[in-house]
Amino acid sequence: MPVKNRFAELHDEITAWRRDFHENPEILFDTHRTAARVAGLLREFGCDEVVEGIGRTGVVGVIKGRSDKSGKVIGLRADMDALPIDEATGLDYASKTPGAMHACGHDGHTAMLLGAAKYLAETRNFDGTAVVIFQPAEEGGGGGREMVDDGVMERFAIQEVYGLHNWPGQPTGSFAIRPGPFFAATDVFGITVTGRGGHAAKPHETIDPTVVASHIVLALQSIASRNVDPVEQVVVSVTSFQTSSTAFNVIPQKVTMKGTVRSLDADVHDLAETRLTRLAEATAEAYGATAMVDYQRNYPVMVNSGAETDFAAEVARAVAGDCRDAPLVMGGEDFAFMLNARPGAYILMGNGDTAAVHHPEYNFNDEAIPAGCSWWAELVERRMPAA
Repeated sequence: MPVKNRFAELHDEITAWRRDFHENPEILFDTHRTAARVAGLLREFGCDEVVEGIGRTGVVGVIKGRSDKSGKVIGLRADMDALPIDEATGLDYASKTPGAMHACGHDGHTAMLLGAAKYLAETRNFDGTAVVIFQPAEEGGGGGREMVDDGVMERFAIQEVYGLHNWPGQPTGSFAIRPGPFFAATDVFGITVTGRGGHAAKPHETIDPTVVASHIVLALQSIASRNVDPVEQVVVSVTSFQTSSTAFNVIPQKVTMKGTVRSLDADVHDLAETRLTRLAEATAEAYGATAMVDYQRNYPVMVNSGAETDFAAEVARAVAGDCRDAPLVMGGEDFAFMLNARPGAYILMGNGDTAAVHHPEYNFNDEAIPAGCSWWAELVERRMPAA
């Protein structure tokens, strides 16, 4: 396919961009170097418009086709931020920033969309407008929400939007997708249990918040096992448990816990929040303690729209020869905010036999670059065929 041939020619160049991003990771909205590099390359490619600072540090490039009889405008989104992880790959281009690493492949996502943008700006073999969106703060910061709230869809008249994520364990350059709910809503919670501290040798004179909090941890597991329909999906995980004292002979005054709730259905979403709050408060009360719950809804369920999912799969089959049915994913993805604003679809691309994302030994597979770039470019050319 011509598109794939061109990306074979550009492979080394795109790989160099990717490894530069990998070596210089930036977290959340502090993607200043990355955003400047992206904007500079987009201008070098000859994009018709390049706008910085959308959603704080987001970058948008506009590429017009040879004609615009269709009036169509399609958005293509990649995420730019890294994770607060110390890298353990030993690569020549490993992170130079302590405590920061591209452990989720956003360096690859950004590089592939840049490669597609270069190709589209060179050829312009489509009728309409392609808008390339480079987003900060996917990893917990809600950068997608910030860009939507900053008017990215309205400002550039985007009608539909598409995203892509690499997927370790899936054959390199292969694709998988599903319509409807795909990635889970991701809520976060904090619980502060307050009892009455005292000497560890006199527990009867205290209200031990460690015991109370331990019972709360166990009680929360009943949400999935006894409150939610077994055919539905929900995850309730307590991920942090800290007492206000570290002494061996002191019963603490307080225990703080943190965790996350994942769900794929609006009713389950509501039920989980209600039950978690009530279980924590009532369990603490039963032991004479108090529990304060701070529950925050973070990313919504990411939902692929039907027609756009079918089209994305069609393009994937044209590029790779096949497109698999993807599983439900209980991880979160803030592309959900963009799909709430416009119809579109999100697809998974195989990263081969590599470490899992968010692992200190993970690395994006550069051999997947031609397939990812080709999917972006072919998507534009098929959705807005040249007049």
